[in-house]
Amino acid sequence: MDRRNFLATSGALALSSTLPRMAFAQDNTITFGGSIPMTGGAAETGLNVLNGYRCAVKYINEEMGGAEIGGEKYQLALNLFDDASDPSRATTLIQSQVDEGIDFFLGSFGSSIVLPTCAITEAAGRIMVQAGGGSDLIFTQGRERVFGIFPRASKQFVSSVNMFTSLDPKVETVSILYTNNAFSKFQAEGARTSLEEAGIKVLDFIALPAQVNDVSNVLTTIRENTPDVLVCTTHDEPSILIARQMVATNTNVPMLYQTLGPQTAGYRDALGNYANGVVTQAYWSERAPYSGDYFGSAADFAKYYNANFERELTYHMASGAACIVSYVQAAKNAGTLEVGAVRDALAALDFECFYGQIRFTEDGDGDAALLGPLLIQRQDGEMEVIAPAEGASAEPIYPAPTWEERA
Repeated sequence: MDRRNFLATSGALALSSTLPRMAFAQDNTITFGGSIPMTGGAAETGLNVLNGYRCAVKYINEEMGGAEIGGEKYQLALNLFDDASDPSRATTLIQSQVDEGIDFFLGSFGSSIVLPTCAITEAAGRIMVQAGGGSDLIFTQGRERVFGIFPRASKQFVSSVNMFTSLDPKVETVSILYTNNAFSKFQAEGARTSLEEAGIKVLDFIALPAQVNDVSNVLTTIRENTPDVLVCTTHDEPSILIARQMVATNTNVPMLYQTLGPQTAGYRDALGNYANGVVTQAYWSERAPYSGDYFGSAADFAKYYNANFERELTYHMASGAACIVSYVQAAKNAGTLEVGAVRDALAALDFECFYGQIRFTEDGDGDAALLGPLLIQRQDGEMEVIAPAEGASAEPIYPAPTWEERA
């Protein structure tokens, strides 16, 4: 098969809530398949990742005139469908796209969706590059064609522990809440290991249901045995629920740290001033000192995104765009769109762009030394980088004000 012939959509982006129906084949167009949560529980962040994909396609097509690979120019197109945050729906969509000839896939958001869909693309000999799944299971089951912009979940807490040990007063105790799903559990276990290795005592390690409706009993435990830091390895909606119930029950801790949720406009809108002081992870900042051939610097990416898209910029947009950039750079290095060659070039990637130094481990996840998270804290409504110190835009506020003081 001539890999220059890709099933393409009629424009740069096709979005649908129905099963995919591919358009006619078109030369010199690279079509990326996949699904993304545009509705359902993961939609808040899913739409952020989607806008990152869209941003990179728009920039490369319009500002760079396309991607030059092997002496030829190619336009990029997206053929992404709404999986409604439903793994079963996502697997149906991805299998249909595999059957219709898509070779290059972008990931959905959430390990519960990425895990079964990447199993389909792997078995079919196709490639997936994704910024939505960090579960260790994605990267420890022998897959060779799945690449993640983030480090695997169990390796995502090293920078956090470094910050905890540098705070004054020093963090001595931590409690961990996690939802019982493929990502959060691995991240929580990695956090516990890293904390204990640093000599920080883990007071409680509490599993919540995958679908959380109430945490009042758990918060009673937190009030009775208050840690210096409450770590929640939870996704957007559970993070909002936990914070709201902490406010309602006056459950105060010196630091509330939630790995997903506080980065989003939805979290800010739901909690208002109570969002101030909450700490979270970010895998990119427009203040970061990175630059390269695509977009220019991190600040240039932010400027371009804000000029072309209305949805508030978070690191998820940059991560999504980095997936597209990684594909294009790998194909450029390979000099061909032959799937095996692109796969090998992805495995060997080591280049700097607006997102940072992109390099994957031999298992396909992001190199933790290069692509691990920054720590950010909402201060007076602004997201400030508080660690690592060399990249910080503000000092951590610790201990944080009580909920009553934030009202």
